[in-house]
Amino acid sequence: MDFNVKKLASDAGVFFTRAVQYTEEKLGQAEKTELDAHLENLIARADCTKNWTEKIFRQTEVLLQPNPSARIEEFVYEKLDKKLPSRTTNAELLGQYMQDAAKEFGPGTPYGCTLITVGEYQKRLGGAEREFLHTSAINFLTPLRNFLEGDWKTISKERRLLENRRLDLDVCKARLKKAKLAEAKAAAEHELRLAQTEFDRQAEVTRLLLEGISSTHVNHLRCLHEFVEAQAAYYAQCHKHMEDLQKELSSANGDTFPNAFAVNASTSGVSSGPTPLSTATLPGASSPSRPPNESNPLESSTLKIEEVKPPATGTRKAKVLYDYDAADTSELSLLADELITVYTVPGMDPDWLIGERGNQKGKVPVTYLELLS
Repeated sequence: MDFNVKKLASDAGVFFTRAVQYTEEKLGQAEKTELDAHLENLIARADCTKNWTEKIFRQTEVLLQPNPSARIEEFVYEKLDKKLPSRTTNAELLGQYMQDAAKEFGPGTPYGCTLITVGEYQKRLGGAEREFLHTSAINFLTPLRNFLEGDWKTISKERRLLENRRLDLDVCKARLKKAKLAEAKAAAEHELRLAQTEFDRQAEVTRLLLEGISSTHVNHLRCLHEFVEAQAAYYAQCHKHMEDLQKELSSANGDTFPNAFAVNASTSGVSSGPTPLSTATLPGASSPSRPPNESNPLESSTLKIEEVKPPATGTRKAKVLYDYDAADTSELSLLADELITVYTVPGMDPDWLIGERGNQKGKVPVTYLELLS
């Protein structure tokens, strides 16, 4: 017990001496041993690496898991060294809801059948997301975390030791300057030599660790390539799933929704005419030019509007963006801001729709409309 008390008193004395030396250095009342330029550059580079690695690590965590509560749960399980329970992705949950809804609506109905198909593909998207998250966590997040919680802690520990050795060295230098008697000077010189040896040894250890930052950069570069490859594979897989889904829906619903209301593309595309957020909202904007009637396979001479019947499903509401004067009896005149019902018929030109307003019916140009849900 006596030994421990003496050691505690000795440590307290050393701590107090270092604190005094550090304070005097800050106040400019004591000399400070400067590190060599190479070591200073290594320290600055290491600090930069740590700061940016930490930011990239945190933001990647947010990218892979936007839910803060889920991130906290993952952190707790990691600290407890327990396996995180499998979590259903949002896409998988949406797919399950769609399939459950289809059972209620009737899987034999067009809507129910489509819900089952879309739900299955949503589950596939969720599976692809799960694989991407797992791969990214192992190949990218884990190496960054290992650096921050392993290598960097070791470097920080050795840097603190180096700072203590430097303070001890400066204390010894101050004692030597204050020594008056030859015996006191000899003792101070001996302590100074020992302190200089300890400082040089610790500086070399710290330098070697800091030079290892270059290897860390190489390792993180490899991990970054793997992360990008995982992202590319994930997005390519999602794109493939969505293409397959579009093809399946197109083939299954072709009779129910002729042209799949392809007019959505013509009203939203940059080359097909104005959208409600472009010229439609600008004061004094002129209406778009008329769609070319010559390309319409259903000429006015052959199209008998009174014989056109709306489909059982597939009609939509549309808001008129501009006034439109009918060119002939097969067309329907429009007034800006009014609401009409529109639909398409098999073989009809995609630049045109059939519009209905009360008992009136006729062709209307797509570029004059904003399709609503």
